[in-house]
Amino acid sequence: MKIHLSFVFLFLLTPLFIIAQDFDANLSKYSNDFGQERIYIHFDKNNYAPGDTVWFKAYLMKAIFPDEASKTLYLDWTDDKGNLLRRTSSPLLEAAAIGQFGVPDDFKSRFLHVKAYTKWMLNFDTAFLYNKDISILLKDPTITTKKNAIIPQITFFPEGGNTIAGIINKIAFKANDQWGRPVNVTGVVKNNQGNTIEKLTVIHDGMGYFYLNPKPNENFTAVWKDENKVEHTTPLPSIQSQGVSMQIGMSDNARSFKISASPINENSQLTVLGTMYGQTVFKLVKPLKDGLIEGIVPVKDLPSGIMTITVFDNTMKPLAERITFINNEEFNFSPDLEVAHWGLNKRAKNIIDITVPDSISANLSISVTDVKIENEMKDNIISHFLLTSEIKGIVNNPVYYFENNSDSISKNLDLVMMTNGWRKYNWENVRAGDFPKIIYPRDTSYLSISGQIFGISPIQLRDAGKIILMFNQDKTGNQIYEVPVLPDGSFNDSKLIIFDTAKVFYQLPKLKGRSDASVKFMQNRLPAFTQQTIASGLFKSVDDNAADQYHFKLSTAALKELNAQKGKVLEAITIKAKKTPTLQLMDEKYATGLFSGGDGYQFDLLTDVAARASLSVFDYLQGKVAGLQITQGNPPTLSWRNATPALYLNEMQADVSMIANLSVADIAYIKVLRPPFMGAIGGGAGGAISIYMRRGADIPSTPGKGLSNNTVTGYTTIKQFYSPNYDVISPENDNQDTRTTLFWAPEIITHPGANKATITFFNNDVTQAFKVIIEGVSKEGKLMHFEKILE
Repeated sequence: MKIHLSFVFLFLLTPLFIIAQDFDANLSKYSNDFGQERIYIHFDKNNYAPGDTVWFKAYLMKAIFPDEASKTLYLDWTDDKGNLLRRTSSPLLEAAAIGQFGVPDDFKSRFLHVKAYTKWMLNFDTAFLYNKDISILLKDPTITTKKNAIIPQITFFPEGGNTIAGIINKIAFKANDQWGRPVNVTGVVKNNQGNTIEKLTVIHDGMGYFYLNPKPNENFTAVWKDENKVEHTTPLPSIQSQGVSMQIGMSDNARSFKISASPINENSQLTVLGTMYGQTVFKLVKPLKDGLIEGIVPVKDLPSGIMTITVFDNTMKPLAERITFINNEEFNFSPDLEVAHWGLNKRAKNIIDITVPDSISANLSISVTDVKIENEMKDNIISHFLLTSEIKGIVNNPVYYFENNSDSISKNLDLVMMTNGWRKYNWENVRAGDFPKIIYPRDTSYLSISGQIFGISPIQLRDAGKIILMFNQDKTGNQIYEVPVLPDGSFNDSKLIIFDTAKVFYQLPKLKGRSDASVKFMQNRLPAFTQQTIASGLFKSVDDNAADQYHFKLSTAALKELNAQKGKVLEAITIKAKKTPTLQLMDEKYATGLFSGGDGYQFDLLTDVAARASLSVFDYLQGKVAGLQITQGNPPTLSWRNATPALYLNEMQADVSMIANLSVADIAYIKVLRPPFMGAIGGGAGGAISIYMRRGADIPSTPGKGLSNNTVTGYTTIKQFYSPNYDVISPENDNQDTRTTLFWAPEIITHPGANKATITFFNNDVTQAFKVIIEGVSKEGKLMHFEKILE
C-alpha cells in the first residue's frame, strides 16, 4: 500500500499532470466567471404589414436556467439594408422583458431585422447575439417582385475536424443556396487520377455523408449537379499526413467514440473531454493502443442539448472535436387548455382556461391570432435554446428536430451536428489561461438617473455632499431627490428608474469656486451599433402566398380605419361630443387595462378640498368605502370581505408601507375596485386599491424653474396591447375590426397553488379560426412551446 501511495504522489508532481490540472482550473474559471447568456424572443405573430405593432417577449437564459443577473435588454431595429430605425431597451424582470415596436406606416423594406442582446453578451462572440429577420408584407399588384438567382454551394466537414491519411474518415457535406436553404444535389467524389471514389447522396435537407480512406498526398474533388442540372466542381479539404480522426456512434442512452491516430504512436496518451453549457460532464484519459482509442459515454442522466467531445494530446492541445445532441426529453412541460366559452362568431367572446402542472412556477406569454395569417413556425423557444442558439450557421426548419425522438429524426439531427460550426471556447486560450477581456460590465441594476460632475477639484468633491435632482414623468409626476456625490464626482440612485425621456433639473452642492461645474447624465448608457446586421432573409413574392395576401388585406384595412378615425377626431369633439363627467375623465386619463371602467369607487383628489386635510391615503379613505375596514397603525391594516385588498401605485403592485408614506397632495385619483379583482395575484378576493400620482397638467407647479437642466432617456415606454370589449357600449366599437392578433398576454405568471390562468378576448369581424401559441420557461429551466388551433 505504501508503494502504491508513493507512486501516486510522484505522478502528481509530473509536468503533464500539472498542465492538466491548470487546464481544468482554467476551464472551471471560464464556465463560472464568463458564462454566456442567450436570448429568445416570442413575437405575437410571424408577419407584419406597415403600420402594424410588433409585440414581443424576450426570455434570457444562461446554460439551462433562466438568468436574472442582467437587468437591461437592448434591441436594435433595422431595415433590410442595416439602417437603424430605432434602438429600444426594456427592463429584465425574472429573466424576461416585454415591449413593442411600431412598424412605420411608410416602411418600404420586405424585412425588418431585430438584434437583441445584453451588455454582457457583447464581451463574447457576436455570432451568438439574437438576430431575426421579420417578414413585412408589401403587396402591390402593380409591382413585379424581383426573383433572385439561386447560387448553390456545397461544403465538406470531416468528422472531428481533419481528414487524415492512412485511416478511414467520415466526411459530411451540406448543400445550400446563398440564404442557407437546402439544395438537392447529386454527384461523385473523384481522386486526383480522376477515379470515382464515392457517391454524393443527400439524406436530409441537402446533407449527407460518405467515407474516405486517403493515401498520403492524395487529393479529392466533388463533381456535382444542382437542382437545375448545372454541373459544378468543389475541392474537398486537404489531406493531413498525420493527426487524429474521431467518429461518434449513437444509441438511446449512450454515445460511443472511436479515435484513430496516424501514424501510430504507442507512447501517446490522449484526453477525451465532454462539455455541455460550459461545464465538464465527462473526462477520460487513455493511452493509444494500436493507434486506436474506443469508449462509451452514458448520457441518460445529462440535460438535453449539445455536448462537445474534444480530444487533446498530453499537453492539452486540441486534436479533434465533434458535437452531438443529447435528447432525454426532460426539457419541456405542457399546459392543459380548455375553452370555457366559445365565440367564433363575429365579435363574440372567448374564454380560455390554461393550467400548468401545479408543481411548476412558470413565466409565460400567450398569443392568439387569425389562423389564416400564420405560416408555420420554423423556430421556437425549444429549438432555439437547445439548438440554434448554441451553434453557428443556419439550420433549416429547426422545429422539425423536436417533433419526436425517433431514430430517423435523431440521425438527421446528427447531420446538423456534423455540418455546423461550433466553438464557444478557444481551447488554446483555455490552455494558456488567456481569459476574455470584459469591456462591458454586466447590467446588474436597472437604468437609473446617474451622472458625473465635472469642473470641480478633487478636494471640493471630497466634501461635495449631495446633488439635488428634480424631474417629472407622466406616471409619477414631480419628484425631488437628494443623491450623494462620490469622491470622483459621480452619483447614482438605483431607485430613480425612468421610462422614455424626462427633463431633469439639478442644483449642485453649494461649494465655492464651482462656477465652471457641469453635469453629464447617463454616461454608462450603451450606444447603438454603428454597423448593423443586413437582413439575410429570402426576398419572396407575397403574391404567391394566399395567407400573406389575406394578412396584408386585413392589416391594410385596419390601418386605413385607424387613419380615418384620426381624421374624424376633431369633428367628433366639435359637433357630437357631450360633456363627460369628471370622474369618467379621470378614469380615462389615469386607469388602463383591468383597472379601467368597471364598477368601483372613484375619488378625484384634484377637486376634493377635504383631501388636503388628510394625513395619508388611508386616512382619506377611512369610512368612504362600504365594507372596507382600515385600522390605523404603523403600518395600517386593511380588510375587505375577510381578505386583504391588493395595493397598486400607478398600477404597479405596492406594499402598505409605501402607500402610507405618500403625500396626499401629490395624488390625483384613487380607484377602489370591489372584490374579486381578477387582475391581482391569487384572484383578488379582497378587491384592490389603485392610487395614481399627479401628472401632466394636474401638477400645480413646474419644478426647477431657473435651474440647470438636461434631458435624459431611460427605458422604452411599455404599451398595453389593445383588446376591445364588445360587452360594453362604446363609440370605438362602431369601427371595422380586422385585427389579426386577437390577444397578446406577455406576463402570465403561475405558481404552485396558483397554476391556472384565464384569458378573455373577442373575435374580430372576419376570423373563423384561431391559433393559440403559448411559450415560456419554468424556474427550473424547463421550456414550453404549445400550439392549438380552435375552430
